Amino acid sequence: MTATRETRTSAPAPTPEPRGTNKPERRESQGFWARLRRDHPVLLLALPGIAVVIVFQYVALGGNVIAFQDYQPYLGIGRSLWVGFENFSILFSGDPEFLNALRNTLYITLLQTVFVFPAPIILALLLNSLVSNKVKQAVQSVLYLPHFLSWVIVVAVFQQMLGGAGMINNFLRSHGWDTVDIIGNPDAFYALITSQVIWKDTGWATILFLAVLSQIDRSLYEASAMDGATRWRQIWHVTLPGMKPIIVLLLILKLGDSLSVGFEQLLLQQQAVGRDVSEVLDTYVYNNGVIGGAWGVSAAVGLVKGLVGLVLVLVANKIAHILGEEGVYRA
Repeated sequence: MTATRETRTSAPAPTPEPRGTNKPERRESQGFWARLRRDHPVLLLALPGIAVVIVFQYVALGGNVIAFQDYQPYLGIGRSLWVGFENFSILFSGDPEFLNALRNTLYITLLQTVFVFPAPIILALLLNSLVSNKVKQAVQSVLYLPHFLSWVIVVAVFQQMLGGAGMINNFLRSHGWDTVDIIGNPDAFYALITSQVIWKDTGWATILFLAVLSQIDRSLYEASAMDGATRWRQIWHVTLPGMKPIIVLLLILKLGDSLSVGFEQLLLQQQAVGRDVSEVLDTYVYNNGVIGGAWGVSAAVGLVKGLVGLVLVLVANKIAHILGEEGVYRA
């Protein structure tokens, strides 16, 4: 009896996957309530901030209705007389105070866009060029400090330095020289407030630009250096293109807030130089609404200012899309 041996062919063993390869995990989509239960600690922490924004930003928008009324505080919104667009017609009928405030606002906005907006970019580039990290951190700490001072203190510091009885004039007077009137000089007012904004906020604004500079690939600088690019060429062809998206984004946001040029700063110095050069739209609303009692006209000014800011943001965002940037949002 011959025994026949059957040859059995076994299936090839699976090839083991090399280590380090991760298979894509299938994650089941969670519903709204599941995500809410998962993230409820973070949402609870955000509730106070959300409540503040809702109450003081969105609920307060309902107060714009007084722009269409002859609003009287003792009558309230419910019983004040409706006047339609009469408050707006007063503004655009050639009111000299309003036109003066509008002209000053646009001029200060232009100055701050040209001189104040590029200042933190230039400062960030200078700080980024420092070799020693300890020196860089020390300089940053000193430059950040003015941001935490209120405008009352900032204006007082400039008055102690540049005022009629300030340090500079006392020095000139002690040496028999003529004093210099800067604080109360209307011709020097715009240069004064521009320098105050640069001194106070430039150091703080550099934080964002320094964060962007730290994210630029260092190999780009090495490749440009091998091609013979100088430091200025590296800044122009590597650094600034890397910073362009955030510069465009901040410029769009700046345009949206362009008609608000510093209420506290200007109001504190208005008595020294007069309202002819220091009156802007925000101080116009305060002087004519809170002080003068023209609540409806002042609310109309605020509403127009908000609508103009919204239009500027939409137009600037559209231009950013045309230039290939993301902007604030995608249409």
